[in-house]
Amino acid sequence: MSDSQERKISLEEFYRMREETNQLLEYVDGVVFMSPSPSTAHQRISGKLHAELFNYLEGKECEVFSAPYDIQLHRDDLNEDLIFIPDISVICDKKGFQDSKYVGVPALIMEILSPSNQSHDLVVKMEAFMKYGVKEYWIINPMLEVIQIYNLNDSGVYEQTEVMKEKGTIQSKVLEGFEVKLGDVFT
Repeated sequence: MSDSQERKISLEEFYRMREETNQLLEYVDGVVFMSPSPSTAHQRISGKLHAELFNYLEGKECEVFSAPYDIQLHRDDLNEDLIFIPDISVICDKKGFQDSKYVGVPALIMEILSPSNQSHDLVVKMEAFMKYGVKEYWIINPMLEVIQIYNLNDSGVYEQTEVMKEKGTIQSKVLEGFEVKLGDVFT
């Protein structure tokens, strides 16, 4: 489904549509986006990052969730909720958990790019995550073996705070002490 050619639907229509399909669908400003099936490289990277986060967060307040798990971005001061299926979400505010989704704003989201979804992750999702206040957004690019981290500044705008290519260690500002060795992610 295309973001400019499809008619806009309500959130209720979106949920009815989701009940009738096994496809991974996201909802942004009344438009439905289909998520592609992940590649083997994507799944390997996702599994490694999830395991690192799971071990790091053991015994802490926050929890890590991996796709497919709905994140319904919601803030009381914004009119519309958006629904995404991030590759990895770290959630620290537990009051938004529901049976099959989280309603609120995760502290950190990681997306692993694939050739077919780059613009969606780099433009649509980044703008939405920034607008709703996701404090940290990681973009993992397996094609270039690069990880970029964006953090919200005091004005509520993302600033690129780290870029790591090929070797080295990259660190979260939101999860103090959490770091990842690139060699471990892309091998």
